[in-house]
Amino acid sequence: MWFKNLRVYRLTKEFDLTAEKLNELLEPQAFVPCGSQDAARYGWVPPLGRHGSELVHATNGYLMVCAKKQEKVIPAGVVNEKVEERAQAISEKEHRQVGRKEKQNLKDEVLLEMRPKAFARSRLHYAYIAPRDGWVVVDASSASAAEELLEHLREALSSLAVIPLSAKNLPQQAMTHWLTAPEAPARFEFGHECELRDPKDSGSVIRCKNQDLCAEEIHNHLVAGMQVHKLGLVWNGGVEFVVDHQLSLKRVKFSDELVEKADSADSENAAQRFDADFSVMTLEISALLTDLVAAFGGAGEGASVEEIVARANRAEQDQLAAEVEEVML
Repeated sequence: MWFKNLRVYRLTKEFDLTAEKLNELLEPQAFVPCGSQDAARYGWVPPLGRHGSELVHATNGYLMVCAKKQEKVIPAGVVNEKVEERAQAISEKEHRQVGRKEKQNLKDEVLLEMRPKAFARSRLHYAYIAPRDGWVVVDASSASAAEELLEHLREALSSLAVIPLSAKNLPQQAMTHWLTAPEAPARFEFGHECELRDPKDSGSVIRCKNQDLCAEEIHNHLVAGMQVHKLGLVWNGGVEFVVDHQLSLKRVKFSDELVEKADSADSENAAQRFDADFSVMTLEISALLTDLVAAFGGAGEGASVEEIVARANRAEQDQLAAEVEEVML
């Protein structure tokens, strides 16, 4: 249950639903397995799995939910092979070429025939709502997976006012400054991984793993103008992660001490163990995010990362234009 990826969204309106009310709103969208002709199904399941029946698990004011996505697995290569076989049979029988639209119809027929016998692959996506902190935290490695969960949550609640977490300072500029100094923000220390990009050449990328980030060769790349887009950090000696220019945290790893702290709780069953893990994890993430947002200059005013980048680019262009005009004069 310990989250491995953090995609954080900021609540722009007060979230005042109780766990009971949230559970009631999610029930109409409870997960139902794929039928014979369903390509995919998405719905809510108990975060406790077979050890629970409620669709919302509440601890210390945090509300955990879990979405299940089930998809029929039909290899594209197998489908294409069958389509070509049928197209070839038609071509030989009727002495004509099979067009693109007809091939698409053949593909639909093949999928219709194969879907009932296809294997179903299921994935669980966890998230929790932190009303007091004003955050929704999704355990997802991709933005699309996080947005899918939020979209279904929005449908269940009729409304969910959230925006991606942004910062007042442009993340890549802040991280570049830290590593150039080199000095990590308060309560943080550098990890052993980073990704550098040339702002003038999107194809120029340097990825460093298991490296001393304060080494001279990395410093030289930064002096040459490259910027940090991903940076490995360790917070408070207890949580290791990689933060990127969109403020998403990946490969989150909680220290053995924190996991043991949760394990040491007097838990008599799986539900109580889950509760202990959830309690320790959310408290640590809350403190971590507070420090991380502060390190980037505070939370942004609702602008997306793309908007912040655009503003920074415009500022750089205006500054360049002013310098050119000064030289011309």
